[in-house]
Amino acid sequence: MSRMKWAMAGAAALGLMASSAMAAPRDIAANKAAIDKVLDAEYPHLDALYKDIHAHPEIGFQEVRTAAKLAAEMRALGFEVTEHVGKTGLVAILRNGPGPLVLVRTELDALPMQEKTGLPYASVDKQVWEGRETFVDHACGHDIHMASWVGTAKALVALKPKWRGTVMFIGQPAEETVGGAKAMLADNLFQRFGKPDYGFGLHVGPGPAGTVAYKSGVSTSNSDSFELRFLGRGAHGSMPSLSIDPVMMAGRFIVDVQSVVSREKDAASFGVVTVGSVQAGSAGNIIPDNALLRGTIRSYTPEVRTGLVSGVERTAKAVAEMANAPPPALSITEGGKAVVNDAALTERTAAVFKAAFGDRVSAQSAPSSASEDYSEFILAGVPSLFFSIGGVDPEKIIAAKGAPMPVNHSPYFAPTPEPTIRTGVEAMTLAVLNVMAR
Repeated sequence: MSRMKWAMAGAAALGLMASSAMAAPRDIAANKAAIDKVLDAEYPHLDALYKDIHAHPEIGFQEVRTAAKLAAEMRALGFEVTEHVGKTGLVAILRNGPGPLVLVRTELDALPMQEKTGLPYASVDKQVWEGRETFVDHACGHDIHMASWVGTAKALVALKPKWRGTVMFIGQPAEETVGGAKAMLADNLFQRFGKPDYGFGLHVGPGPAGTVAYKSGVSTSNSDSFELRFLGRGAHGSMPSLSIDPVMMAGRFIVDVQSVVSREKDAASFGVVTVGSVQAGSAGNIIPDNALLRGTIRSYTPEVRTGLVSGVERTAKAVAEMANAPPPALSITEGGKAVVNDAALTERTAAVFKAAFGDRVSAQSAPSSASEDYSEFILAGVPSLFFSIGGVDPEKIIAAKGAPMPVNHSPYFAPTPEPTIRTGVEAMTLAVLNVMAR
């Protein structure tokens, strides 16, 4: 089947034929100009909102202040707001006559880590996470997403004569722990508020601020987390022969498990096993009796995922047997599935992005290695596009002379608010208008 026939077939399946064809270039330009007019008036408020949320981040399912702040913003715009959906989530509905129901999602949560950006609005807040107090940081960029989400709501309210239907703005908790989308769905999200005809989400990354990127089909990776405890026998540091050293087992596992990636996985297929946390012992002269490791497994396909999970299990067991230790305690938790963007919706929206942003738009050649639980909404039957925006000042990229820039989850990750938020609002509003135009 030719590319054109394939695109038309997909569009027909979604009801995207001539009756709701893509806006003409002049209409896209007019819409963007109207959005920019709203932004010119509202940007100072969005900037202040972003910096306030950034300075006061909250961990998943603890986003009480954040959710209340967004709920107040949406009520002020005339949305019907329901809080405590999926624990700390919220749903804001705006009706504008008959037409499609369109989902626009943002995340609310931050990460249990200390910010090191040195920004004047840097977070110094702490919360209790897994039984211990920790600094909290919006190092993934969800604060940018929230400001763009509110800005999109403001733009759609101002542009109500240009669209029809109902928008469902979702503030989702606990994306970082891959539990928030499931919690909202388990709280009968779509039964209570309707099942969306289309859905959109965005994510900021370390690309140049002002840019937009998209990927048809598989866009992000599968995610699994694991917790592994090696059980040994404690002893004095000077008497290792009297111990079964769990630190040695931890070190051997960290190295050996990489052979699963390099020797068992097809070299052409993406797969990653990372150990991000090791906890063992209390002093340098004490061999502890256990060591706890936490890590993540990433893949694009079910086959690679199965192979990596099996490899982690086998390696852990083998390391313990080599040390003559008891079997290790291993738990693997299935996380977010790969986000699969709808082909027809992606092609249609990409055409609008290209008309609006020109060479600032690009098609990703490969999926992101990061994971996202937006996939739960797609798996529930919502045809979607999850796209990316850049967040790094282009001048900083030039000045770095090829050196890597801080990426999401780095304590130094610091998106530049302008034009990042402005681009997020423009792109998201244009995407929504494109499926809701009168």
